[in-house]
Amino acid sequence: MSLYLKLPEAVDQHAFNHRRWEELIQSGEQGRYETQRIETDRYGHLVMSPWAAARHGIYQSEAVGLLGKLLSGGRTVTECPVSTSDGVKLVDAAWMSRARYEPMRELFVFEKAPEICVEVLSPSNTKAEMEERRALFFEIGCVEFWTIGATGKVRFFACGGGETGCSALCPDFPKQIEA
Repeated sequence: MSLYLKLPEAVDQHAFNHRRWEELIQSGEQGRYETQRIETDRYGHLVMSPWAAARHGIYQSEAVGLLGKLLSGGRTVTECPVSTSDGVKLVDAAWMSRARYEPMRELFVFEKAPEICVEVLSPSNTKAEMEERRALFFEIGCVEFWTIGATGKVRFFACGGGETGCSALCPDFPKQIEA
């Protein structure tokens, strides 16, 4: 028998996610877990995962550097907290236009996803997990979702479509990143 979970609408979850994320920041609770990456689920429970290996950070910084060089009129960001229908999730690397960024610049957590969300895969990531993250980010405005695999291979996904051969927003972004 299949299990179906009904998540709240993202717009209904935003106020709760904001309160919980701000509470975590102001209480210093996040700082207690320096060796863990912190996200939340839709109930505000902490979801922790260990910090990734060096290669993860290399791919993350390479993606941000390339996005900043290839695209103008926006901001790059790492570990970008976004409010989703399943809690606050961190985007490994992202690019967002100034028009999207400006109204949210003072928020602890963004209510709209960056136009480009990049996830650097870790050995523990599953295909189902990445499909969920992709759906969550598309639900709140992501235009393209990319993954970078263990070998540096970049895969591009468009909202409403499937996998594409390259990025429509940043067509010069390489299909392979070197570590």
